[in-house]
Amino acid sequence: MSNIIIRNADIVTMDKESGIISKGEIHISDGTIQWLGQGSLAPEDFSADIEIDGSDMVAMPGFINCHTHAAMTLLRGYADDLELMEWLNEKIWPLEAKLTGEDIYYGSLLACIEMIKSGTTTFADMYFFMDQVAKATGESGMRAVLSRGLIGIAPHGMQALEENKEFIKQYHLSSAGRITAMFGAHAPYTCPPEYLEKVMEAADELKVGIHIHLAETLTEHRDILKQYGKTPIQHVDSLGLFNYHTIGAHCVHVDDTDIKILADKNVGVAHNPESNMKLASGIAPVNKMIQAGVTVGLGTDGASSNNNLDMLEEMRSATLLQKVSTMDPTVLPAYDALEMATAKGAKVLGLEEQVGRLKPGMRADLILVDFNKPHLYPRHDVYAHLVYAAQSSDVDTVIIDGQLVMQNRKVLTVDEEEVLRKVKECTERLIS
Repeated sequence: MSNIIIRNADIVTMDKESGIISKGEIHISDGTIQWLGQGSLAPEDFSADIEIDGSDMVAMPGFINCHTHAAMTLLRGYADDLELMEWLNEKIWPLEAKLTGEDIYYGSLLACIEMIKSGTTTFADMYFFMDQVAKATGESGMRAVLSRGLIGIAPHGMQALEENKEFIKQYHLSSAGRITAMFGAHAPYTCPPEYLEKVMEAADELKVGIHIHLAETLTEHRDILKQYGKTPIQHVDSLGLFNYHTIGAHCVHVDDTDIKILADKNVGVAHNPESNMKLASGIAPVNKMIQAGVTVGLGTDGASSNNNLDMLEEMRSATLLQKVSTMDPTVLPAYDALEMATAKGAKVLGLEEQVGRLKPGMRADLILVDFNKPHLYPRHDVYAHLVYAAQSSDVDTVIIDGQLVMQNRKVLTVDEEEVLRKVKECTERLIS
């Protein structure tokens, strides 16, 4: 593993004690940040194999995508402008039934390339053929929290649960610790109580968490309320789900009682503003959740309902959506949105001791954003520029676990052209 020095960068640490370090230097060794600070104060005894000039660059933690379905890049643009349940039942699920392991592998590699090129270093994924997602993740160099999607009402529901168990046993803490694994219970409306109890028993046995869609749509809210006499949040809480580390994707239709439960039980919420807007699922009361002490990160959801995996766009949409929905321009300021995409996202995934901030001892997951661009001048406020003005094409360099994964916008771990060719072949077969 290479020793890397980054010089002359403005370092956005996302660590409140350190703030922004101008003309800073970062020393990376053994996949870890060994030192960072003002370049003039840097230790002189650090020997580097790779030196990177960060002049006119902002060094910051890589983005953390808290909820996606990576291989759904294959379905990008396939079924747009539909209501969620029609989208799922009539378009997505029938096509997904045709997917092979090879499709999932190349769709996931495509997602990894897209995420790397837009500055994402970690993602949380829920899908199937998860061994192929893990393979793609390992080859790309990314960090990921992977879950096999579980639909309890499906004929193969118990088989899927066994597959998730075996996946966890094989892949949890694999790829030098970059891949961790969870259970992927799809949602309360597809996982009845008796099935969720089996998922929780398995989570207990293997000491891992649960990733689940929660309170995503008004239809879900009404149906669960009618069936169980409780909101989706209160329903799964009554089953004991929140006794486990839980990633709750969406959490759009939540009331004050729900929000208090999410805060009290330390549920990590993965907010997906663009997917929620596109599917007209609603506007999650993110500002209210944050004020109540809920940890909220950001996700893109799958590329078939977004239609990209761009966390810079997601940040911007998140803050603007909260401002217009509350009619208050002061809510969710730029720093808070950036924190959702980095440090808070790491906490949602249970990785806050490893990634999400730049400080000595943390894993070296960071990106360099090229600020020598017309749309990033003048530099009144770096946080504001990152959230309101920066574009994915401004991401120049990506380092994950101390490995140089992209430099000068060229992905170094994966043959991009080959992946595009294979994805074209897969999708042509799927829709023929």
